[in-house]
Amino acid sequence: QVQLVESGGGLVLPGGSLRLSCAASGRVFSINAMGWYRQAPGKQRELVAAITSGGSTNYADSVKGRFTISRDKAKNTVYLQMNSLKPEDTAVYYCNADINPYGARWYDYWGQGTQVTVSS
Repeated sequence: QVQLVESGGGLVLPGGSLRLSCAASGRVFSINAMGWYRQAPGKQRELVAAITSGGSTNYADSVKGRFTISRDKAKNTVYLQMNSLKPEDTAVYYCNADINPYGARWYDYWGQGTQVTVSS
């Protein structure tokens, strides 16, 4: 069984920073792309940033220049460094990963979500 465990959310002032982490544990044979999504109240879940196994990255326009995604392949962990946070960044942030647990098929996994609140 595979689990994605997120950490690092919380309450921060506008202009502040947070770093989210997401570690894949359990039966993990290989991981392809990893990414972060967010969902604000009353809105659809949206892609924030993604990173491929080769290190290529993709960002939502709203976070370009402020957020940085990275990964530690040895630790099966993906990070999201969030700087210059704005109130509109407030949302539940979800980790997502494309994982091959047994060396055969690929599956899409989600973390449980971590709340990020940007408020004065």
